[in-house]
Amino acid sequence: KAAVIFVVDSSASNQKDLPEQKMIIRQLCSMLDPEDHIKILRVSEDSYLIYEGSPQSSAEVRKSMEKFTQYDEKEYGTAYGLSLKKAFNHAMNMQKDGYIPAVVVIGDLENEGAVDKQINWDTFPNEVNNVKNQSEDFTMMFLFAKPEKLDLVKEKLTPVLGENKLIIGSETTSNKSLRRFLNAIGR
Repeated sequence: KAAVIFVVDSSASNQKDLPEQKMIIRQLCSMLDPEDHIKILRVSEDSYLIYEGSPQSSAEVRKSMEKFTQYDEKEYGTAYGLSLKKAFNHAMNMQKDGYIPAVVVIGDLENEGAVDKQINWDTFPNEVNNVKNQSEDFTMMFLFAKPEKLDLVKEKLTPVLGENKLIIGSETTSNKSLRRFLNAIGR
C-alpha cells in the first residue's frame, strides 16, 4: 500500500493553474487503491495539512481543496521548503507504518517570501537522500512547474532518486507523468 503526500501550491503566483492542478490530484486519487493513504499539504506563505485519509473519498478531497486552497491576499510567499520538510516527515512516518511513501509537488516551485521557508537547492538533495535511506522505494513527482524549474529538479535529484523514482511533468505532460508515477509506486 502507498502513502502519497501532496504538496499543493495555493499562492498568488499559482492561482491561475490551480483548478487544473486540483483536477490532476483528483484524477490521481481515483487511480490509487482503496487501502492507500493520502495527505494533502497546502503551501502558500505557510504550510499545513488540509486532508488526510482515503484517496477514494473524492467528495472530501474536493471539499478540502476547495475550502483551503483559496487565494488569501494577506499571504505573501511560497513556503515550499517548509512544506517539503513536513511532507518528508509524513513520508517517513507512513513508511514506518508499512506504506510505500511518495511525495507529489504540484505548483510553480517559485521561491517567494521568507527565505527560511524556501527550498535551499544546495541542501535539498541531502534531505531527499535522508528519506530515501529510510525508504528505498521513496518516489517523488513534480508537476506544473516551468521547464527551467523542472530541469533544476532533474539536475539536483536524479543522482539521488534515479530516473524511475523521480518523475517530472509540465502541464502538457502531466497525464503521462501520472502513469509513470503509478508504475514507480508499484501499481
